[in-house]
Amino acid sequence: LIMTLKELNPGQSATIDAVDARQPGVVRLMVLGLIEGVEVQYENSAIGGDPMEVSVHGTAISVRRQQADFFRISPITTNV
Repeated sequence: LIMTLKELNPGQSATIDAVDARQPGVVRLMVLGLIEGVEVQYENSAIGGDPMEVSVHGTAISVRRQQADFFRISPITTNV
């Protein structure tokens, strides 16, 4: 099952597995820290769900859902 960043639910965390960097906006997000191997958490979203706010190393980054589709992820499951 391949999942992208835009499929995360609020409060859920994931590790970025791959980034499709062909879009200029995606490259900008990579410069801000959204790169392969990093852990992200979906914090919140604007009304209507776009953009979504994710945190990377404690920094909040707003990501448009269209751009979030270029980040392939593996969700982090917590056993409670």
